[in-house]
Amino acid sequence: MPLTILVVDDDLGTRLSVSDYLELSGYSVITANDGQEALVMVDEHHPDLIVTDIVMPQMNGYELVRRVRQQPVFRLLPVILLTARTKTQERILGYQSGCDLFLPKPFELEELAAAIRNLLERSQIIQSEYRFSHKESLGISASTKAVDAYNSLSTQIQKSHLHSSLTHREQEVLELLTHGLSNAEMGHQLHLSPRTVEKYVSSLLRKTSTSNRAELVRFAMKHGLVE
Repeated sequence: MPLTILVVDDDLGTRLSVSDYLELSGYSVITANDGQEALVMVDEHHPDLIVTDIVMPQMNGYELVRRVRQQPVFRLLPVILLTARTKTQERILGYQSGCDLFLPKPFELEELAAAIRNLLERSQIIQSEYRFSHKESLGISASTKAVDAYNSLSTQIQKSHLHSSLTHREQEVLELLTHGLSNAEMGHQLHLSPRTVEKYVSSLLRKTSTSNRAELVRFAMKHGLVE
């Protein structure tokens, strides 16, 4: 049975081109015009992944993702945000709302399809591990063990994903940030200009969905991203 993808966009052309391409790629596709309609379809069809625009009438993409994430059953549902907005703060807002990937317009359909395959593969692994943990826990405090296994797996996947998403240089900058070094001091140690260091810091803020350096350092230490 093909996996189901919900495509949400108030632009008919985008909605049709994306849904047609995904159907040709072997997916079952359902569509919605805006966030409110999409919420109803999520409850009815339980899609395996959502691709949504941000700027839409009735309810925008940010609010849609937040509302979906409020339901425990959809906490790990993969979500891709499509938008012409490319400013750092807007990307951060997207990740803070709970999206998994931020894809700027215009985009290539092949790139979108590759991103979808990657997220679906990871999602299927998580669901498989969860079902296995749930079966093991039957008869031995079933509900408690299943929740613990689910949360532990989710944390491990998130930590692994964060580690793999950081470049070697970003990891170096993050390590130095935890020691309270300025851009100039980090640049001196890494043989980079302060401006280049700032670009790495901005990238780290985006990838960790944090809004300032203090939050970034706390996040890194909490999730074991630094020694």
